[in-house]
Amino acid sequence: MDWGFVFANALTLACIYGTLAIGISITWSSLGLINMAYGFIFSISGYGAWLTAQHISENGLIVILAGVLTGAVSGMVVCALAFIPIHDKPNFTVRGLIATLAISMIGTQALLWYFGPRSKSLPPLFGDWSLPILGMNMTADKVGAVVSSIVLLAVVLAWMRSSRRGLEIRAMMMNPHAAAIVGIGVRRTGFYVMALTGGLAGLASVLLSQTYYIGPFSGITPMIKGVSVALCGGLGSVLGAVIAAGLLGINEAMTSLLLGGHIVLITQFLLIIIILLIRPRGIAGILDRAREA
Repeated sequence: MDWGFVFANALTLACIYGTLAIGISITWSSLGLINMAYGFIFSISGYGAWLTAQHISENGLIVILAGVLTGAVSGMVVCALAFIPIHDKPNFTVRGLIATLAISMIGTQALLWYFGPRSKSLPPLFGDWSLPILGMNMTADKVGAVVSSIVLLAVVLAWMRSSRRGLEIRAMMMNPHAAAIVGIGVRRTGFYVMALTGGLAGLASVLLSQTYYIGPFSGITPMIKGVSVALCGGLGSVLGAVIAAGLLGINEAMTSLLLGGHIVLITQFLLIIIILLIRPRGIAGILDRAREA
């Protein structure tokens, strides 16, 4: 078995899925919102990057920034439509799930109507070079995906630890009721959360589009995997999401190599079921305890 190939693919997938899962985890733990529009934000971010490459510049940095910005703006739109009007209504969790699901379905159909069913592809964002690292042949897209994900997540985590808005989001993640009592504005913080997580979805979309494609339904599978990683890691835990993304990335890379890509989802859900049977709150779940307190 080519362990270098397996490790390189696992590392790349772990970084991309970890980026998605951390966004989903932050949204749920701070706002209590199960954002079913995350797949739509993923898809429209890919189109934003593609339009930029077609009409403005094929520079990799500009295309990535366009995808991140499209995701952030889309997240704020979802917040305005699905969080602000109903966050203080009874059964908010169910209402929010239905509202974001409706946005996802309408948005996906709008993308299908405007861009058509034919898939799009992005130009090489990081060049066509390769780099041997510890026996692995890391191509430019893999090195770029790993470095971009780590850099953006480091910036986001540093911002959440040092800035006033970041500390407000962390307070809502730890105990949303106490945060509201001390005067942290739920609506205002909601826009920051959705812009932040939308930007993470935008980055994941651009990075994954180098390997796969951009289409109206291209966000469905990444959203399922992102939710799976977030649940497996434990909602509310960034560290748990990172560990779960690593485990599921290794599983996907090894399954694709040994059994074929069509078996990946089966082995992935079996692994998730085993982990949740052993640790029902996920690998490092903290959210339920905070909300039940």
